[in-house]
Amino acid sequence: MKLSFTKMHGCGNSYIYFNCFEQPVPDPGPLSVRLSEPHFGIGGDGIILISPSDKADAQMRIFNADGSEGKMCGNGIRCVGKYLYDNGMVGDRTTITVDTLSGVKTLVLTAENGKMLSARVDMGPAILTPHDIPVLLAGDTVIGAPLVIDERVYHITCVSMGNPHCVIFLNEDIETLDLERLGPKFEHNTLFPERVNTEFVNTLPDGSLKMRVWERGSGETWACGTGACAVGVAAVLTGRAEKNQDIPVHLRGGDLTVRYTEATVFMTGAATTVFKGEIEL
Repeated sequence: MKLSFTKMHGCGNSYIYFNCFEQPVPDPGPLSVRLSEPHFGIGGDGIILISPSDKADAQMRIFNADGSEGKMCGNGIRCVGKYLYDNGMVGDRTTITVDTLSGVKTLVLTAENGKMLSARVDMGPAILTPHDIPVLLAGDTVIGAPLVIDERVYHITCVSMGNPHCVIFLNEDIETLDLERLGPKFEHNTLFPERVNTEFVNTLPDGSLKMRVWERGSGETWACGTGACAVGVAAVLTGRAEKNQDIPVHLRGGDLTVRYTEATVFMTGAATTVFKGEIEL
């Protein structure tokens, strides 16, 4: 059996995309494990299936590199928008909708000569209630709460953008962190019953934010769109940024712009097609 695929990335957060309007994809969890492996597969952070939807222009399903299914991917959804637009699947419309496990999201595309350049995604409201994130702490929110890892106290701010995030602002340069060691200790901490994505953040002199992310199920990735949104929200909650203003977020793979409003969180960034191919199963 042959499957056609497209390799795409948003800020270096790369997935293998399958058009399920045209072909079924069997056993996507194990397939994601196989194809994400860089030496014996295609290489990437997982696979994303683009399928018909009865409530949006398309549905996206995300499978991480370990085979687990994700609820939402901010970089991935911009790539889905680019795939739909560039392949003529939404005509020349620049406002489109994509159904995810975190609900239907609206994308406003910037396009030129039939190709999408960037997209602003309405990521929906930030969820701050511990039970709904989920994080096993009391109170209405988790803002700057202490968490001891390896005898060091980290101050965590927890946000869900349809998936759980733990944001940590640090004074030390985040480039010096050993995320391979530190990341799993947050991801698998008993405070987080569904595991957690963890963002380590520096506030730069110009007010912009620099982050590294350890994603549950994938490890460190070059970018995480929902993570950038969570970082923007956490910056506002901790007094490092203002609501209703653009917040530049620098990730290892590129830059995103986040805006936290009373009603929702907007994320704006580019998406890139890397190559297309076929794989024999």
